[in-house]
Amino acid sequence: MTNRSIRDEAVLLLRSGVSNAEVARRLAVPYGTIGSWKHGDRAKRGELPGRKRSTCPNCHGDRLDEPAYSYLLGLYLGDGHIIRPKQRRTYTLVITCDDKWPGVMDSVEQAVRNVLPHNVPCRVRRTGCHDVKVYSQHLPCLFPQHGPGLKHERDVSLVPWQQAIVNTHPWGLLRGLIHADGCRIVNWATRTTNGVTRRHEYPRYFFTNKSPDILRLFTATLDAVGIRWKSTHRPSGAMNISIARRDCVALLDQHIGPKY
Repeated sequence: MTNRSIRDEAVLLLRSGVSNAEVARRLAVPYGTIGSWKHGDRAKRGELPGRKRSTCPNCHGDRLDEPAYSYLLGLYLGDGHIIRPKQRRTYTLVITCDDKWPGVMDSVEQAVRNVLPHNVPCRVRRTGCHDVKVYSQHLPCLFPQHGPGLKHERDVSLVPWQQAIVNTHPWGLLRGLIHADGCRIVNWATRTTNGVTRRHEYPRYFFTNKSPDILRLFTATLDAVGIRWKSTHRPSGAMNISIARRDCVALLDQHIGPKY
């Protein structure tokens, strides 16, 4: 039997589900050689799990999970950043999640998995929070707002294909921005009627950011879904967006709700 026919027989056995060790034993071929033949056969058929490392609609024409992307875009604009350490070709997306909201952290990781199904995210512990990280060469394609410096000091306007996704899936973006830089709180006040003092509670949503572009995107998306809002400037230079009307809070509760 020639070496070529031994290799062919080994490949047939491997394709049928026989283990590497068993094929090596049956054919009296070194275990490492069997592994090499299996790798070559899987590569030839495009079956290697890491062959296509990242989903990218621009470079590969891949289908993008648009609802998940809209949410992840909001998270990136709020609490995310992209870095590329020196001497590395791969970019890293980092979304910082407060440990007080483990459910939000889970939804962040799931969104990363949906947008980048060929990449595996990880969590890195920090004081009071975790960084959800994922590595990909195509992150600047997915988030063209990436650049040097702080977001509020540079342009972070959406490109047309991103704006089209936000127009179709506005609640994903709003949910991501509020999960990153917003909150739902319950305010209260007292009212005295006929000598009886009653406590009145009412929920409201807040969103705070320094970037004029991100604030403009947030409020424009609120306008698009019919949410009324008010703005106030903070001493830190940030702007606070408040939603307090009962019907608008109810609509946000329906699509977003409190952090969890």
